[in-house]
Amino acid sequence: MIETLISSKTRIKLLKKFFINANTTGYLRSLQQEFGESSNAIRVELNRLEEAGMLNAELVGNKKVFRANAEHPLFEEVHRILLKQIGLNSIIEQVIERLGNVEKVFLIGDFSRGTDSPIIDLLIFGEIDRSYLLELIEKAEKAVHRKIRFLLYPSEKASVAVLAQFHPSPLLLWSKDKEA
Repeated sequence: MIETLISSKTRIKLLKKFFINANTTGYLRSLQQEFGESSNAIRVELNRLEEAGMLNAELVGNKKVFRANAEHPLFEEVHRILLKQIGLNSIIEQVIERLGNVEKVFLIGDFSRGTDSPIIDLLIFGEIDRSYLLELIEKAEKAVHRKIRFLLYPSEKASVAVLAQFHPSPLLLWSKDKEA
């Protein structure tokens, strides 16, 4: 879907890398290894995104480390488009909002690191019926054409210790207090 709007596959990979989770960072060589593309193609797109103000860069030692500019006026819109492209909005509508006593839901795994994957990993806090959750996830998997895995914790009280295990920080997708 997004490929019809943006013709550069490298740019799409970079947008996913940095705009799904604003805490994600990367530098040229690591991106080259991750994407399996030439450093020149990646450098050109990084420079374009930096010139447009969509990426910030800082020197860390001898590496130029990039991160999404969360203050850019288009950050939230690009973020939402990417979440829709992955199918996370469908998961929230078809699974999370129907479960009842869910406290918070976080995106973890490859997508939280900005890497495209056939698997969506979720961290769910709340008291819910596990068998009903499995039914809803099966339906959502068909809608988003991806496998959905989850970790379920009965209470948000354990969240600080649990969340500390994941790098980069898990991305809050949904909260009972307010939608993410």
